[in-house]
Amino acid sequence: MTILTGTSVAGIDDQRNYKQKLMVALDVDGTLVDHDGHMSEGVRRAAQDVVAEGHDVLIATGRSLNATLPIIEQIGLLHGYAVCCNGGVTLRLDPALDAGYEIIHKATFDPAPALKALRQRLPNAKYALEDEDGNFLSTERFQDASFGVEAIGVDFQTMLDATAVRVVVFSSENTSEDFNEAIRHIGLSGVTYSVGWTAWLDIAAAGVTKASALEQLRRRLGTQQIHTVAVGDGRNDIEMLNWAGRGVAMGQAPQEVLAAADEVTASVFDDGAALVLRSLL
Repeated sequence: MTILTGTSVAGIDDQRNYKQKLMVALDVDGTLVDHDGHMSEGVRRAAQDVVAEGHDVLIATGRSLNATLPIIEQIGLLHGYAVCCNGGVTLRLDPALDAGYEIIHKATFDPAPALKALRQRLPNAKYALEDEDGNFLSTERFQDASFGVEAIGVDFQTMLDATAVRVVVFSSENTSEDFNEAIRHIGLSGVTYSVGWTAWLDIAAAGVTKASALEQLRRRLGTQQIHTVAVGDGRNDIEMLNWAGRGVAMGQAPQEVLAAADEVTASVFDDGAALVLRSLL
């Protein structure tokens, strides 16, 4: 595995020698922004420069739509695509559209089986669900910046009856290892899931990941696989890093994420994403 530093740029045949357009997929939290949601000036300028260079830059995030739009604005993306909800929602960006974007794909699923199984194993966890209309339903006043809208408090039965794009489970009383153990015990089926840094679980429709959505967009753009680049730091980025022709993990990523990458850049606190982005110019 290659370690990317400020003085050496590594990659497939040295990325600086690329003359063709690249498809560049960028995670948000822990990659473009730190865990306080702050994007450094160095990362912002590097991303804007790659956009201005004409590469197909795409946001690929677990965030929901309304929490993704400010990031799109910060890096100067007007045209192109974005993947939200870990692949559950895909946007086409175009300033000619009334909202500046349109939803071109949404993957929904029945959350009831997974919710029931998890509730039995993790009775004290908090649950939130993004429905097919973009509303967030939650138990116990569960709210997170990644939702992008204020969650509506509902009873658990209402969540079971909804059609979901994304389900989030969180517990301050458990660890990520506890969540992994619960999933192994339950044997979740019919959905795709990823465990976060803490006791945080994201659930999407079966087979839906950032990588699955990006592959559809790659075909739409006509980009060769070798000309794809992805940068991320979380377990929900593993499939994306495996998918990309050049998969780069952030320096602070967990071991299993590092293992999935072709390269490792500096941490989010040291503007690791900017190093990768500058290597494309």
